[in-house]
Amino acid sequence: DRRREAPAAGSPIQAIIKDVGEIYSRLLDHRPVIQGEIRYFVKEFEEKRGLRELRVLENLKNTIFETNEHVLPKCEQTMHDNLNETFKRLQAANDMIHRLQEKECEVRKLQADKVMAREEKCIAHWEEFMKEQQNKRAEVDEEHRKAMERLKEQYAEMEKELAKYVSF
Repeated sequence: DRRREAPAAGSPIQAIIKDVGEIYSRLLDHRPVIQGEIRYFVKEFEEKRGLRELRVLENLKNTIFETNEHVLPKCEQTMHDNLNETFKRLQAANDMIHRLQEKECEVRKLQADKVMAREEKCIAHWEEFMKEQQNKRAEVDEEHRKAMERLKEQYAEMEKELAKYVSF
């Protein structure tokens, strides 16, 4: 509504308003300058940086393609070959360990059999020793009994002879 009421184009107020508007836009309104700087920065960034980024992305794409097409299959094949070789070595080592365990088990069994045979031999020897000791004890007991009987007979005779002399 104010514009409609604005004075005619030729009035002196209009010229003052126009001058004040120009002063304001030159001194206080920085939007056109900032917009110009922004346009310049975007243009420089897109021209200089954009091509560099495109080159970097293209190099990355080529590297990934090279890796997928050549390096990865080589790595897979090498890994497969090495894993097969490693698996064969592990199987051979496992077989060797199994044989060693069997031999060790056999050696332990032989040692256990030897120990058992020694124990049986020792037990048999001990039993024989104990029987021998019992026989010797029986012999000693028998000799002791005979010696006791002889001593009894001897003392009985001595008493008879003493009895002859006591009557004096």
